[in-house]
Amino acid sequence: MSTAEDGRVVVITGANEGIGYHMSTALLENGYRVAGLDVNGDNVQSLQETNPNRVQFHRCDVTVDEDVQAAVDEILDQWSRIDILVNNAAVFNFAPFEEQTLADTKREFEVNYFGYVRTIRAVLPHMKSRNSGIIHNVSSGVGLVGHPGLSGYASTKGAVEALTRTLRLELQNENVSCTIMHPALSNTRSAAKLGYPASMLSDPADVGRKLAEKIESTDPVIMTDWKTKAGLYLAQRFPSIVKKGTERFVKT
Repeated sequence: MSTAEDGRVVVITGANEGIGYHMSTALLENGYRVAGLDVNGDNVQSLQETNPNRVQFHRCDVTVDEDVQAAVDEILDQWSRIDILVNNAAVFNFAPFEEQTLADTKREFEVNYFGYVRTIRAVLPHMKSRNSGIIHNVSSGVGLVGHPGLSGYASTKGAVEALTRTLRLELQNENVSCTIMHPALSNTRSAAKLGYPASMLSDPADVGRKLAEKIESTDPVIMTDWKTKAGLYLAQRFPSIVKKGTERFVKT
């Protein structure tokens, strides 16, 4: 296991709660140093207080260019390296398409898509200069199969899928990898808005731990576990499953 002084550095956006927070705690247990970026920081700051040499918190709005660049510059100033970036920050509005405003959708894209673009632009030159790095972009199955009431969010995740595939091709001759991470649907504060039964939702602590265990993977697509992989495969192969499973979200 790496020591606190030489542990590999992982940057996580949306690190203060949910999957991002639990990934952070698992990575710390595994010897990594973690820099958490978020607009709120109570939980990450608590981690920082107990692990002052291995945790950084940066109050960062990923929709603001200057925030992102300043956070990355401070991380490099303190630790001189960024080995892995996990783009995880996301927002969504849950409402039928006709009730969504254009401002709602623009906001989702600013956080969920352009937020990823900003952080990648900030860290990629460093990774290329070191000839080493991994960029994980957290996606969602709804970006591949859709979901009623999530037109904007699903669109952003579809865009993230395309961005990641394209970057992976562009970086194929570099020692920098770009991957998609697909977490299981988890019992987070945001997912609770959808009203799925608790029995259908995974524990975010378990999901975060499983994804943390795969943090060094450079596979094109990284799933939480075989259940996530099988569920997404079936949803893509048999669209009727998605239609049936989301009927209750459609007004009759």
